[in-house]
Amino acid sequence: MPLHSINLPGVGTKYELITEWGDTLAVFFLKAGNIQIYALPRGSRAPAVVDLSPVEARRVGSVLTGAIMEADRESVEVAFSALSDLRISIHTYIIPGSMAGKGIEELQIRARTGVTIIAVSRGDKNIVNPSPSFTFSKDDAVVAIGESDQLRQFEREYLGG
Repeated sequence: MPLHSINLPGVGTKYELITEWGDTLAVFFLKAGNIQIYALPRGSRAPAVVDLSPVEARRVGSVLTGAIMEADRESVEVAFSALSDLRISIHTYIIPGSMAGKGIEELQIRARTGVTIIAVSRGDKNIVNPSPSFTFSKDDAVVAIGESDQLRQFEREYLGG
């Protein structure tokens, strides 16, 4: 099951893997910036092809590496073995109407749960490291960081989870 890579001049780079079941999977990183995935099941003559944007390819990569992805939120847990097995979780959430019009400091998110809001996406605008006075709008997507138990507390207190 070795992974082979081939540089295709003017086209891009091809990575190919033959699975233990005899299926072939090829991933092409094209010079144009998009990614193509070819799957050729054992015994088949024609491959199935999927074209992905770079963002879609990263999402597929996150799924394949074990990141949990759900329709309304994404999450990643990072473990730092050199720091006494420290685990930090990063989640995205959608702000409910009950939090709309209220600020980070007003809600006392960090004081009550230990969670830090590190980014907010509103429409086509992203705010990294929002100030304590930042006011949420309904349906803002937020990136929150903390330990797993802190994020569960945040979900219970603010999201009704």
